Amino acid sequence: MDASPALKALLEKKALGHVITMNKNGSPQVTLVWMDVHNGKPSFNTNNARQKGRNLVRDNRIMVSVQNPDNPLEYALIEGTATITPDDSHDHINSIAKKFTGNDYANFQPGEQRISVDIDVSRVTGRGEWVS
Repeated sequence: MDASPALKALLEKKALGHVITMNKNGSPQVTLVWMDVHNGKPSFNTNNARQKGRNLVRDNRIMVSVQNPDNPLEYALIEGTATITPDDSHDHINSIAKKFTGNDYANFQPGEQRISVDIDVSRVTGRGEWVS
């Protein structure tokens, strides 16, 4: 399912998300990311060699906690499954970086491959108008 209009409005702000994926041994792995809306879905971008990317290739279940930057008592807990697509042109990461820093992404590592992670939402809980 795509993000609701209220959830999209939250993600279009400079909203940070705590991405939770599952390690091979079943323990949770948590990473802070810049959140976005991409293809109508909650989204972020990462290097495919990072743990969250490797975890999602193996098990595409994902949860993200996003706090409203305008009201820290409001938050969205997004549950769903991840769809991973290559960001070879770096259009997605540059768009997100411009939103957060005003510039294209500048921290590329030699040989890194960027991926876009779009979340097919199955449930949204938390506190705010985006709760379904």
